[in-house]
Amino acid sequence: MDSDAEQGTVIDEDAYTVRRSIHIAAPIEKVWAALTQPELISKWFTQSAVLDGDGVGATGFFTFSPTNSIPVRIEEIDKPHMIAYRWSNDDAAAEQAGGRRPATIDDEHSLVMRFTLEPTADGVRLSLVETGFATTLDPMYNMKSHVRGWNQMFDQLGTYFGALA
Repeated sequence: MDSDAEQGTVIDEDAYTVRRSIHIAAPIEKVWAALTQPELISKWFTQSAVLDGDGVGATGFFTFSPTNSIPVRIEEIDKPHMIAYRWSNDDAAAEQAGGRRPATIDDEHSLVMRFTLEPTADGVRLSLVETGFATTLDPMYNMKSHVRGWNQMFDQLGTYFGALA
């Protein structure tokens, strides 16, 4: 990873987005696999990941703990350059519901996390843009929660690729 990874995840309050970019010294195919293969997603992002396919419309769950399983759906894909997942991840609503998350995705009140991979001379520039916060119960609370989460997850992704080197 390089210096902009040190800056961490940032909030764009006007656009209701969360953004993060890092450099990973690995081939694009390996980074793509870490973002799309459930058995690898669970190495850095979740305790477990389940998807019923690998194309647009595939659905499943990202499970972070026994009480925190979030439904997901692949929204867009441009292999190996971009994948977007829609997920029901309104942290403020879940907190009000005692930690319970919905079992299905509400398209009107959900987030989209879009990962873009750009080859570089010595690896990949991985960028994340997460959108949809304006549709959540408390956009600022959710964006701040996701900043903390993405900082942790990207650190874990860096550790994952560091262990592969």
